[in-house]
Amino acid sequence: MRKILNQPDKAVPEMLSGMAKAHAGIIEVLPGTQAVVRADAPVRGKVALITGGGSGHEPAHGGFVGKGMLDAALAGAVFCSPPLDDAIASLERVDGGAGVLFIIKNYTGDILLFDMAEEEAADRGIPVRKALVADDVAVDDREGTTGRRGVAGTVLVHKIAGAMADRGASLDDVHRVAMKVIENVRTMGMALTPCLVPGRDKPNFELAPGEMEIGIGIHGEPGVRREPLKSAREIVSEMMDRITGDLPFKAGDRVVAMVNGMGATPLMELYVIYNEVESYLAGKGIAVARPMVGEYMTSLEMAGFSITLLRADDELLSLFDHPCAAPAWRQA
Repeated sequence: MRKILNQPDKAVPEMLSGMAKAHAGIIEVLPGTQAVVRADAPVRGKVALITGGGSGHEPAHGGFVGKGMLDAALAGAVFCSPPLDDAIASLERVDGGAGVLFIIKNYTGDILLFDMAEEEAADRGIPVRKALVADDVAVDDREGTTGRRGVAGTVLVHKIAGAMADRGASLDDVHRVAMKVIENVRTMGMALTPCLVPGRDKPNFELAPGEMEIGIGIHGEPGVRREPLKSAREIVSEMMDRITGDLPFKAGDRVVAMVNGMGATPLMELYVIYNEVESYLAGKGIAVARPMVGEYMTSLEMAGFSITLLRADDELLSLFDHPCAAPAWRQA
């Protein structure tokens, strides 16, 4: 498998440099770090939102930094948690005096990082609240750090909590709405191919021709079940049964429906998938209030997709519609 890079170990800093140049005035990279921050940070009197994790999920997370969304995103090496020094530098840059919300995907390394960052914030007198995202219904065990993974639904936490902060809400209210999203969002993914981490010579798993992996994560890990490849309708139906049965979603609900490409799935196929998602929901009496189709949280060049449903009320939809200026967010 070939990649268009200079040196594998320089891929992340060079990517971040390119992002900052392409979106100058919106984001910048803190010198000596791999932390993407708002160019106008700190915003005085506003709750700051910080997230982070391994690279390889672009446009997450740095693509969602900007007015109305995140204030900082920490980028580790590919599929590796970021260093504490970058978290400290981000804290000191984006703290506007109203406190900080950490948005954390449910992976052990990320949890440990933000636990340490919370201690550093306390030493600096910065109030912190944490929101742990665990939206992946493919994993049954929800206890502790070995529970459900945080995947594409995390982007909706960024958007909605970021809008709340942009409206001048308190840290408690920003945390409240972040938790409201977390409680009402569910995701499941699948793959036709694995991905290859730069510098490695083989992927984490292999699929034979005509096979698909159901329930994959976003770090190149295999799914929970391997099956013969089916039609888009059959795949969507199987995944939607699991997603809608988990909350459960019911007739009369309104949802944000996200079809997320994993990095190498053509837009043609994503729209075919979305067509099946909306048809499935219509059959259940569930209305799509806001559709999303595209790449939001990928896994390098993995071919596949995930489906995310957020059960949304008037408050969440109003915050979803709140204007923002992050490089990767397209406001319909």
